[in-house]
Amino acid sequence: MGIALMMAAAVAQVGADAKGQAPAPVEVMVLGSYHMDNPGRDLTNARIDPVTTPERQKELEAVAEGLARFRPTAVAVERVASDQQSLVDQGFARFTPAELLRNNDERVQVGYRLAKRAGVTRVYAVDADGDFPFEGVQAWAAANGRKAELDREMAKPAALTERFTAGQKNRSVAQMLRTNNLQTRDGAELSQGNSYYQLLRFGQGKDQPGAKLNAAWYERNAVIFANLLRVAKPGDRILMLYGGGHAYWLRHFVGAMPGYRLVDPERYLPAK
Repeated sequence: MGIALMMAAAVAQVGADAKGQAPAPVEVMVLGSYHMDNPGRDLTNARIDPVTTPERQKELEAVAEGLARFRPTAVAVERVASDQQSLVDQGFARFTPAELLRNNDERVQVGYRLAKRAGVTRVYAVDADGDFPFEGVQAWAAANGRKAELDREMAKPAALTERFTAGQKNRSVAQMLRTNNLQTRDGAELSQGNSYYQLLRFGQGKDQPGAKLNAAWYERNAVIFANLLRVAKPGDRILMLYGGGHAYWLRHFVGAMPGYRLVDPERYLPAK
């Protein structure tokens, strides 16, 4: 028996219960969000208007109502847990609806709001620290006469971010979330997936800063998904709320993991 077949058989055997039946699949909706509180930690950062206004709050209520139709049993957010054993998000225990009027954080506005509405008690902080060695790419490009090429490449996600910033004036929260989750080429570029791959061109021989950056980004998302595996239970329906840049790899892991089923958020987000 080949190695691949042996591994598949082992997974199937471990996944079956005492009666020989496979456990219920874990359904995961990866909702790629823009950062509503404008933390400024990405390579390109949109300037987001406050979502604590009455109009935006109404839109966010509609988003929560739509997502509640998914009937989540758990919510996972982009935060490093203070308790690495349980991975419980301690912020949710302190949450009250009053926080919605003063805190722009999407983890509060979407994640906590949905959990409260849907009666979810299991909110997890599954994020992981990780290096993002972009400085190495910049240094290599400068040393090898390719700074202008790198600048042109990074101008692409910057332009998409500017377009997103300008577009918020005429679009609802649901429409902006839909933009972040499109499976089309534009949606992939907005999540910076294509730009990461283009950075693989920056390197030569044993000096491969572009490949190292991609490897570090993959590793962080792999650890995030490994954290999700620790808290998921058979039959769970988990909403995974993350910055749009993570969505590509998180969806990849969900779709490739035996016993897991990827759910498209577009089915649950309001159209307007």
